[in-house]
Amino acid sequence: MENKLIVITGPTACGKTTFAAQLAAQMNGEIISADSRQVYRRMDIGTGKDLDDYVIDGQAVPYHLIDIAEPGTRYNVYQYQHDFHEAYNDILSRGRQPILCGGTGLYIESVLKAYEFDGRECPPVDSIVFALKIDRDLRREKISQRLKARLEEGMVDEIKSLIGEGVPTERLIRYGLEYKFVTLYLLGQLTYDEMYTQLEIAIHQFAKRQMTWFRGMEERRGTPIIWIEATLHAAEKIQIVRQHLEDRNAASE
Repeated sequence: MENKLIVITGPTACGKTTFAAQLAAQMNGEIISADSRQVYRRMDIGTGKDLDDYVIDGQAVPYHLIDIAEPGTRYNVYQYQHDFHEAYNDILSRGRQPILCGGTGLYIESVLKAYEFDGRECPPVDSIVFALKIDRDLRREKISQRLKARLEEGMVDEIKSLIGEGVPTERLIRYGLEYKFVTLYLLGQLTYDEMYTQLEIAIHQFAKRQMTWFRGMEERRGTPIIWIEATLHAAEKIQIVRQHLEDRNAASE
């Protein structure tokens, strides 16, 4: 598997970060985040950073491209592509296994497909893509549970603090989902109940759009995806990954 990137993706609330960290702990790996909002500092609860997920059996799994930009600034796929390759090459230089994990399909495809921006070429990345699949009803249940938990953890206060430090409200709204609807609530444009209901619906719609993107990656844009049942035990999922890696290596010899 030398120099091959392992990708772990899937819709929101499928447990991909936890699984990627467990896999990294087993494979001397480091995680490169593929989340368009987790790049921002102090946007923790709303983006679901859940940094405790990167600690496995008391050992911290190294991660990259989280907390690298200030809230309110612009960060785009072009910058992500550049930052990804820096992190990827750094991980390889230390003889460790790079694992790309996240649900921002555009960011993932930008490195897998070596998107070209303004004549700047990026090298292709040898990769194998795994995605966690989860029953729609279970996914909806997990999304609803997670939204309640994030509100209880202080998501409204987090966004109020960002506004207090001068992050423009129009920028927070543009970040979408939690930041959009909670900001509208704090501006008095939505009641709390309206905010909650509209946000819950928007997250469910977002998960559906993610699945549409992944199907497009696989069916129309030619990226093979190995789907793994999200509800399997971690050891079973890891074994599936290892078996596919062994099969891929054997086929290339």
